[in-house]
Amino acid sequence: MNQLVESHIKTIEDFEQIMKSETEAVELEVNEYFSKGVYARELIIPKGTVLTGHIHKYENLNIMSKGDLSISTENGVIRVKAPYTVVSPPGTKRLAYAHEDTTWTTIHGTDETDVDKIEEQFVAHSYDEYLAFAKQIEDK
Repeated sequence: MNQLVESHIKTIEDFEQIMKSETEAVELEVNEYFSKGVYARELIIPKGTVLTGHIHKYENLNIMSKGDLSISTENGVIRVKAPYTVVSPPGTKRLAYAHEDTTWTTIHGTDETDVDKIEEQFVAHSYDEYLAFAKQIEDK
């Protein structure tokens, strides 16, 4: 993983800690959909929300079907408006601000239907956890 990506993720993780200690968490509406070999996690993000995403272990498909977000990436802040579709590479973490009510869906390829098991399979809860996972894959 390059230094720019690592620095970006560490900055977001530090920001998350500040947010958790100084603000009240907002519970976002989550809708989950399953079909053969596919799990879709739809997030309903209210206007004015600041949020951070998970670090995913594998690349994943993301679809913004409604809304307007500013997203911090390792290359700077980008502003995207629906409709917007992107494949996120593994190991990325994002910080976003919702300018409008937004619907964001992340799609994973899996036959699993237990959401806790899906999270375990696809999400790293810290950058260090992701690095350990990536090294394990690399060593195979």
